[in-house]
Amino acid sequence: FDWWWKANIFICIEYKARRCEGFDGVLSFVTQIEKSNILQLKILYQHKLIDRRRTATMSNIAQIAFPSRYIQGPGAISMLPSLVSNYGSSAILIVDPFVHKNILPSLDFMGDHDEHRENQQEGLLQGGEGNQRPMFLTQVFGGECTDTEIQRLVNARRSVSCVIGLGGGKTLDTAKAVSAHLKVPIILCPTAASTDAPTSARAVIYNDRGSVCQYLDLPRNPDIVLLDTDIIVNAPVRLFISGMGDALSTYFEANSCRLKGAANSTCGAGHDHPGTMLAYVVAETCYKTLLEYGELALTSAKAGAVTPAFEKVVEANTLLSGVGFESGGLGCAHAVHNGLSELPECHTMFHGEKVALGVLTGLFFADADKKMIHEVYSFCEAVTLPTTLEELGVVDITDEKLDIVAKRTMEDGESIFNELKPVSVPAIKAAILAADYEGRQRKGLV
Repeated sequence: FDWWWKANIFICIEYKARRCEGFDGVLSFVTQIEKSNILQLKILYQHKLIDRRRTATMSNIAQIAFPSRYIQGPGAISMLPSLVSNYGSSAILIVDPFVHKNILPSLDFMGDHDEHRENQQEGLLQGGEGNQRPMFLTQVFGGECTDTEIQRLVNARRSVSCVIGLGGGKTLDTAKAVSAHLKVPIILCPTAASTDAPTSARAVIYNDRGSVCQYLDLPRNPDIVLLDTDIIVNAPVRLFISGMGDALSTYFEANSCRLKGAANSTCGAGHDHPGTMLAYVVAETCYKTLLEYGELALTSAKAGAVTPAFEKVVEANTLLSGVGFESGGLGCAHAVHNGLSELPECHTMFHGEKVALGVLTGLFFADADKKMIHEVYSFCEAVTLPTTLEELGVVDITDEKLDIVAKRTMEDGESIFNELKPVSVPAIKAAILAADYEGRQRKGLV
C-alpha cells in the first residue's frame, strides 16, 4: 500500500471498531487489497475492537470479587464439621495423597486413627461421635486436575451437601470443578500459603499428558476458604517464599491496570470490568504487608512458629493477593512467568519464583524509578526470591531463548498488554536482560 491507502485503512479500522461493526465493513471499504495483507488487517481490527469494547464497558461498570467467607488461624481446621453442618449432613472430602497419609489421621473431628483406618475402604468417615456430626466421603486426589479425574469424583457421590478440598493447588482446583458440576457449596482448605488461587473463581484443567488445556471459569467464588496456620507453618518453607513471590506482583499489576483502565481478572460475571477502589487498596495493602512483615514471617516459617508476622503474610499471600489479582488485574509479571515457563530449565521452578523475576522485569519495562527498583530487589534478596535468570536454572542466556520467552510473553490476549508502555519483543528482551543484570550486579557477580 502507498501512504494514502494506509491512512484510509487505519481510519476505517478505527471507525468500525468504535462502532463494534464487523470486519466485512473494513473489506467493503477497501477495494484494492492484496490477499497477503488481509490477515494483518484483521488482527489489527480485532485489537482495536477489543480495546474499544473494553473502554466502552469499563467506563460504566466496575467489579470486585471475594470468597463468601475467609477463615484463618491455628486450629481452624477443627471448624470444618460445624461449617459443613450449615449446608447439610455430608460432604465429599478431596485430599491429596500426602495430606491423606500425614494430616488426615491426626484430625480429631475425623474420629480416632483406628476408626479412620477401618472405614477407609468404603471411603465414609463419621465426623466424631454421634449422629449430629456430618459424614465425610474421603476421596484421594489422583494427582492431576483433568476432566477424567473430575468426572471420577463427581460419580463417586452425587447426593452430598458440599465439597471440601484439602491440599495443594491442583487438589483445590479439582474440588472447585467438582462442586461446580454437582452445584453444591465449596470449602477450600489450602495446606500451604504458596499461591493466591484458592480465593478465585477459576480452576486450571490439564489434559492426561499434563499440559494445560482449559481455564475453567466458575459461576462464583468459593463459599469458604479456610487456612489452619498450624498446618501451613509445617509446609516446606520454599512454598511459603514462592507465595510471597506471587503476592509481590499483585500491587504492580493491579496498578498498571488501574492506570490504563484495563479489565481485571474477575471470572464469574465476565472479564470486561475494572476493579473498584477497594480492589486497588487491597493490592497496595498486600505489597505493604510483604515489605513490613515478609522477612519476619520467613524467620517464623523456618522456626515452625505461628507468629503474628507469619499470620499477616499468610493472609497477604492468600486473601489480599487473591482479591488483588482477580479484582485488580494482571500485567507484565504473570505474562513474563508464562514466557519463562516455555524454557525447560524453568520447569522445576515454582510459580511464585518465576513471577518474582517477572515483577523485576516489569520494573524495567515500565521505567520504574531507582528507589522503587532498589526497594523491590532488597525485598526479594531478604526473603531469598530469585533476582537472576541463573537462579531459575537459565545459566546459558542466548538470544534464541530470550526470543522464546518474549514471544510467549506477548501472545495475543496476554496480560502484558495491560501495561502502559508499548509492547514489543525487543522491549521485553531488554527488560529481562536489565533485570537479570541488576540482580547479578547486586550480588557482585559482574
